[in-house]
Amino acid sequence: MQRVNHTLLTEFILTGIPYPLRLRTFLFVFFLLIYILTQLGNLLILVTVWMDPQLHARPMYIFLGVLSIIDMGISSIIVPRLMMNFTLGIKPIPFAGCVAQLYFYHCLGSTQCFLYTLMAYDRYLAICRPLRYPVLMTAKLSTLLAAGAWVAGSIHGALQAILTFRLSYCGPNQVDYFFCDIPAVLRLACADTTVNELVTFVDIGVVVASCFSLILLSYIQIIRAILRIRTADGRRRAFSTCGAHVTVVTVYYVPCAFIYLRPGTNSPLDGAAALFPTAITPFLNPLIYTLRNQEVKLALKRMIGGPRTKSKV
Repeated sequence: MQRVNHTLLTEFILTGIPYPLRLRTFLFVFFLLIYILTQLGNLLILVTVWMDPQLHARPMYIFLGVLSIIDMGISSIIVPRLMMNFTLGIKPIPFAGCVAQLYFYHCLGSTQCFLYTLMAYDRYLAICRPLRYPVLMTAKLSTLLAAGAWVAGSIHGALQAILTFRLSYCGPNQVDYFFCDIPAVLRLACADTTVNELVTFVDIGVVVASCFSLILLSYIQIIRAILRIRTADGRRRAFSTCGAHVTVVTVYYVPCAFIYLRPGTNSPLDGAAALFPTAITPFLNPLIYTLRNQEVKLALKRMIGGPRTKSKV
């Protein structure tokens, strides 16, 4: 649908990601499984952290529970709409739906950035300041920090949505992407988008660069502290504690930097890169945090095994 005479758009058509037609059914089933496993995996972590008395009052696992909620939200916002690309027919998204999708994606995405930073700071205190850790990072403080991350993420999402949709959109209405994101939507605006592109670059650049820098500084101090541990078993346990977080941060930040920190570019690789923070990372987080985290695995055994397992552990 294309409106003329500067009639404002009421809907958008998401073109999705290009794919061979013979793989239509396979891709639909693949992303359906990704979505279901993402929801189940993150729900399992959320229930485990909530029900296990040894986890739900500890700051690291409060952050992990919040991360699971964010992953479930991002996956629900993006993946079902992506799956519609592998069905027959054109399925437009209403203008208001596009606004909501862009807002919630950037709200949850920026909250996730802040949360990764808090998790790195928590690991820094636990490893570099172990004696003062219970005083410096309490359950109440971690809850307040997580709430602050939500507030900051909501403000960031609202800012991006307002700046993007204050412009007029009068056609064409085909978004060359699989969801409503800033670079793809701005290309359809009937106005100069220079200011928007600059603000987006600076705003997201500041969030990503500051969070990543703080995470990097935290892990430099953590590595120094770990190398001072005398026993090999102690070093292994310390690295294992941080390994899951480093893996997740790498998988999340690299694609985001590729997409948003190249102003004025439109690469065919953007869609592939965007699959990581929207579909792959939410799916991998439960696997990474359960397979690489001994405490979560023990909590799962306690929850599944019942009283006998708890007494043994």
